Amino acid sequence: MTTLTLGIVIVFVIGYFCIAIESLTKINKAAIALLMFVFCWTLFMVDPGSYIAGAVGEHAALAVSEVMEKHLGSTATTLFFLMGAMTIVEVVDQNGGFNFVRDLLKTRSKKALLWRIAVLTFVLSAILDNLTTSIVMIMILRKLVSSHKDRLIYASLVVIAANSGGAFSPIGDVTTIMLWNKGLITALGVISEIFIPSVVSMVIPAYILSLSLKGDFAATGNNVVAGQGAGSLTAFQRKAVFVLGVGGLIFVPIFKSITHLPPFVGILLVLGVLWTVTEIFYRSQGEEDKGGTQKRITNMLTRIDMGTILFFLGILMAVACLETIGVLTMLGEGLNVAFDGNHYMVTGIIGVLSSIVDNVPLVAGCMGMYPVAPTGDMAVDGIFWQLLAYCAGVGGSMLIIGSAAGVVVMGLEKITFGWYMKRITWIAFVGYLAGIGVYWLEKTFIF
Repeated sequence: MTTLTLGIVIVFVIGYFCIAIESLTKINKAAIALLMFVFCWTLFMVDPGSYIAGAVGEHAALAVSEVMEKHLGSTATTLFFLMGAMTIVEVVDQNGGFNFVRDLLKTRSKKALLWRIAVLTFVLSAILDNLTTSIVMIMILRKLVSSHKDRLIYASLVVIAANSGGAFSPIGDVTTIMLWNKGLITALGVISEIFIPSVVSMVIPAYILSLSLKGDFAATGNNVVAGQGAGSLTAFQRKAVFVLGVGGLIFVPIFKSITHLPPFVGILLVLGVLWTVTEIFYRSQGEEDKGGTQKRITNMLTRIDMGTILFFLGILMAVACLETIGVLTMLGEGLNVAFDGNHYMVTGIIGVLSSIVDNVPLVAGCMGMYPVAPTGDMAVDGIFWQLLAYCAGVGGSMLIIGSAAGVVVMGLEKITFGWYMKRITWIAFVGYLAGIGVYWLEKTFIF
């Protein structure tokens, strides 16, 4: 490792540490992430020719710009998907679309609510994706739980359940989509072999978290709806908003499979349709309807949490720099050598690393490092690829910034890195290891 490469890694580690102690420094994590992004790429420009062929002299700036624009394009697809999904869910929520779901989940028992949230999140994340599901569930939680302290427990479980549910579905997580599109796993293969380990990785943390919840909700604490809901829309219009919003989110993976366009295009399609329909609904109410005016998408767009968006931008672009200088690839190769090709150890460590850095470049690096074999553990639906799908997805639950779902929940519920690491990390880790153990039992004694 060259001095320059080491310098970039040090900048990333320092920035990551500052994000981890945000509760102490009181400096917003988005600001640190943006500084990480800028400093990493600034150091990269000291000698870009070391990492990009032909990036010397007058051609250096152009070559680096092309690389950065490529990574920025990939990052932008995630950001637009995030903004679109957040806006759609907010529109449905503000117009009373989730009221019947809230009523379905409503219970006085704190433990009963925890299990209902866990199961619903797990199922939805396999159908939609873990990012969208997390947004939906947090919006519902805000209607059900008034105590922020209690809601932090439920929100943490949402992160765990969403990542576990996405791991066994070919469309539930970005990494499974990558492996599926590349032909390294099949839809039937990943569902049949990873479903039970994914369930275990959700159930065990849910049980442990349930032990910290005592008693029942207060009579009014489980029905926090004041000021949110129907507005002036009719019952039919509220149902139409719900069907277009949630049904549209379910349609996104179908749209992708038909058109082969990136998922963010489908999200923008749904947002455009929902925007048009709600404008028609509210126009029929008259401009004097102040409640309707406030709930229009044009007003909701001004309330998007740009801090979360910029944090995402900074983190993903900083990780992209590590990917460009080859650190992630070197790490993967080192793991393979250190553990002598033990797939359980290699993928297990990759899963832990995916809680620290983005799992997308880690999985991309593995796809580039390890060739597909015609038979054996490295074949299509082989042990290595199945474990990689599980570990990269579920492993992200161990830290709050280890997954897109975690980052979103962190922003929506203001969960600090330190709180999550102190109270939730070990619980998610236990579930993660239990899932790997169950998979080993499946392959050793059942299949």
